Amino acid sequence: MVVAKLVYLLLVFAAGYSPVDGSRILGVFTFPGRSHWMMIDAIINELLDRGHQVTAIANFPLSRSHENYTEIRIAPIYDFWKKSVKVDSLYDLTEISIHRMLVDFLYSLGLETTEYAFTRPNVKQFLLNDQTKFDLLLAEQFYQEAFLVLAYKYRVPVVTIGTFGFAQYMGPMMGMMNMWSHVPHEFLPYTDRMTLMQRIYNSAISSYELLLRSWYYMPRQERMARTYFQHLPGPLPSVSNLEQQVSVILLNSYAPLTTTRAKVPGLVSVGGLHIKEAKVLPKDIQSFLDEAKHGAIYFSLGTNLKSSDMPRDKLQAILNVFRSLKQRVVWKFEDETVQGLPENVMIKSWLPQSDILAHPKVKVFITHGGLLGTQEGVYRAVPMLGIPIYCDQHLNMNKAVLGGYAVKLYFPNITETSFRWALQELLLNPSYQMNIKRVSEIFRDRPTPALDEAAYWIEYVIRYKGAAQLRSAGLDLPWISFALLDVVGIVMIAIFVVVWILKTFSKSFVTKSNDKIKIN
Repeated sequence: MVVAKLVYLLLVFAAGYSPVDGSRILGVFTFPGRSHWMMIDAIINELLDRGHQVTAIANFPLSRSHENYTEIRIAPIYDFWKKSVKVDSLYDLTEISIHRMLVDFLYSLGLETTEYAFTRPNVKQFLLNDQTKFDLLLAEQFYQEAFLVLAYKYRVPVVTIGTFGFAQYMGPMMGMMNMWSHVPHEFLPYTDRMTLMQRIYNSAISSYELLLRSWYYMPRQERMARTYFQHLPGPLPSVSNLEQQVSVILLNSYAPLTTTRAKVPGLVSVGGLHIKEAKVLPKDIQSFLDEAKHGAIYFSLGTNLKSSDMPRDKLQAILNVFRSLKQRVVWKFEDETVQGLPENVMIKSWLPQSDILAHPKVKVFITHGGLLGTQEGVYRAVPMLGIPIYCDQHLNMNKAVLGGYAVKLYFPNITETSFRWALQELLLNPSYQMNIKRVSEIFRDRPTPALDEAAYWIEYVIRYKGAAQLRSAGLDLPWISFALLDVVGIVMIAIFVVVWILKTFSKSFVTKSNDKIKIN
């Protein structure tokens, strides 16, 4: 990694670029998702290593202290899982509709967590009184649009971090038309090979979300922005307009883990940048895995879903399967006091996931299909048993199944029989290991390390004061012109006029011919 960075810097100087020294960057990361913070933390640390000064409004502390880092902590952290999510259990999200996923879940938590950040005393103090000059606004591209007004306050360009990967609303936002024929909506369990009915449904859901976002969600972010930035000299630009001024979105995605699609230069794929070289494991975990004669299985449902909240019948079915296996199991299980565990199972409330997946004895990764975890499983070349619950998890796992390196189970249908079959398939069929090695090689094969790529584009936007050369002219067109509907309309009118003229001429010709016949 050190060698790669040295090579990268040499290439930068050889190309005639000068790095941006000591830029002042304001970061806004108000969504309280710890998994999202892993990607953001890696980027901030890289910027600090490059000599920049970073001030961040954030929920979590940076993974290290640094003299050039100023923190404006959102505390206490807003517990959106209890306050925003309107289901009895997160496992119930498997069954909810796209509409409820958007309105009751994502839009709700976005609006609530954003407003919560605005109301923290230290954040309010900063927004009202800060006179610092910044060179860039770096924000998470995840339901906190009202904070984009900070770009207007400081007159700076914007780079956002798409921790969720590509969301279909980003296309119009960056001046690009989404191809719904082969680009599935991120919440649908489709691949890029859709049937006619799937394309119809994908188009309907995608267009519905764009309308819902424009007419329901964004006006609420707009009102919030005008409430908490009313002290600024006006007129304030609209949040929608500011959103279209974003220079670059750093997408947490990379081939082949995402569907191939058209992109504009400002959409930059840097998925996997949070993955570092494997560290030495704690002694008890290291010994447990080293002594696994028949291999091991790693089981984690991420930071939000809790295995300890799993329905009793599902938990018992899984434990019965584990009890019958020769392999050892390391399981992220939040209740370490649970009784009746098989001897081959180790549980801990927190585990160094990426480092465990790097252990050569780990043969299967049981996952919910979250984006960061899927990337780690691919990077470490461990076949996956996917149990997706909500959002993009279904899409991630469908892609993995299509790639031949995963088996997917629908959570409500999990039984002892189905769970045993899925594990045996992954453990005994060598094709999964062969496929994951191939996909891992593709995922790792990049012209520039992902973290260096992200830092390059941040510095590029600072260097060129927003990099207007990246902006699509399509953003300045009315949507009718953007979609060429005006051209289609003119062509249709022209065809109608030609047909009318021909029809009129033909009718006149026939009438004259008939008159001549009558005279004769």
